[in-house]
Amino acid sequence: MRLFRGVPLLTVFLAALTVVGPASPVGAAETGPEAPGRCTRQDRVRVPGAEHHRLACLPDLTTAGLAGTPHTDMADQAGLSAKGTKNPSGVPGLQIDGYFPDDSTLNATHGWSHDAQFVIRLPDNWNGGLVVTGAPGTRRQYATDTLISDQVLAQGFAYAATDKGNTGPDFFTDGRRPGDAVAEWNRSVTELTLAAKQAVRLRYGQGPRRTYMTGISNGGYLTRWQLENRPDLYDGGVDWEGVLWTAEGPNLLTGLPVTVARTLGRADDEALLRAGFAPGSQFLWPYHEKVYWGLTQKVFRAEFDPAYDPACPGATAGSTTEQIFAPCPSDAVYDYAARPASVHRAVARIALTGRIGRPLITLHGDLDTLLPISTDSDVYARMIDARGRGALHRYYTVADGTHADGLYDAFPDRLRPILPCYRSAFTTLTAWVEHGARPPADHRVARPATGDVVNSCELTPAG
Repeated sequence: MRLFRGVPLLTVFLAALTVVGPASPVGAAETGPEAPGRCTRQDRVRVPGAEHHRLACLPDLTTAGLAGTPHTDMADQAGLSAKGTKNPSGVPGLQIDGYFPDDSTLNATHGWSHDAQFVIRLPDNWNGGLVVTGAPGTRRQYATDTLISDQVLAQGFAYAATDKGNTGPDFFTDGRRPGDAVAEWNRSVTELTLAAKQAVRLRYGQGPRRTYMTGISNGGYLTRWQLENRPDLYDGGVDWEGVLWTAEGPNLLTGLPVTVARTLGRADDEALLRAGFAPGSQFLWPYHEKVYWGLTQKVFRAEFDPAYDPACPGATAGSTTEQIFAPCPSDAVYDYAARPASVHRAVARIALTGRIGRPLITLHGDLDTLLPISTDSDVYARMIDARGRGALHRYYTVADGTHADGLYDAFPDRLRPILPCYRSAFTTLTAWVEHGARPPADHRVARPATGDVVNSCELTPAG
């Protein structure tokens, strides 16, 4: 993402919010032709519980083969990875696209205008495992194809991703009561995991021997929640800078109002530093001020506390670039602690506890300027320890990492992509779970003086 060097600041990010894939007809189920010797048992594969699904036998399930086709959406991945990221390719197999029953219509991918969309990819050369994820931010089911799908498919894993049941900047309009939209995210991941396991069984004649949950940002939150609340479904997970929700704070609604105040000239830089934003991250603040802070505060406040300012954002976060990213002025003085108990109960419905039931590796960049590490993963690590689950957790702080790897291209001398460290962490997790290999102790992953920081990361601490 070229943010300050010749490309309009918001162009790529807004594309990720608004661009949808090519339209395709809707039917009960659609099946593509089966290539000789490939996609065996395709005629038996179904996704239990899905209202609609279609199958395609493809020569390459990675983005190298899918870019420009209806089987992925490159615009929805915009800004999540650094230029120069090397991804594997050449993984033949079966792709299933579809949706589960749902009454909201925020996701227009494939022309379906139907939420609860998913993608399941089943490689011909299967290693017996399944990886499940949910979309980060307010993106859709193809958002992590480059970050996660390509790599795990090349390793032989089956892969499944969901749009979380509602998408886009207006996700907060889904549901009848505060917190319903985010609560649906967790149900959607559970629903997909159960269905994907059955689809794997139908495709390969047996269910997955190992199932891993993983994700970035909101997907990291989903990983935490699933390992706390549905550990029976998984063998472990990797949480990449997951969002922390606690009923009394910290959470997004305790951390972001000061950023809106600063945007409107009602707070100074020192106020952000006192709120937990990392010293040295100031060079990232202009971008986050224009793209992340105001939008994130207003849509999540509308989700959990719509009565605070019913007129902003109102029924929509906006229909233009300026409207979508503009903050609500009332959020500059939002005081979560002083809000009614009903607001805290809405957050409590989806809050985290730290009581994980399966091995979890957490990664977080020390220059994250949307989810400051001191008020997010540092706190979550302490929550896990307080629950007596520290033996199941490893926590790696990535020096010079920030929330979106695409920012590395604008600041290669100041930032480091987290993706290569995530890939190392996933390999570390599978070795931990499947072979009992103890992962390194919690530590800060330093930026190497030399080497390809875009495509390499060694989790073993130096010395």
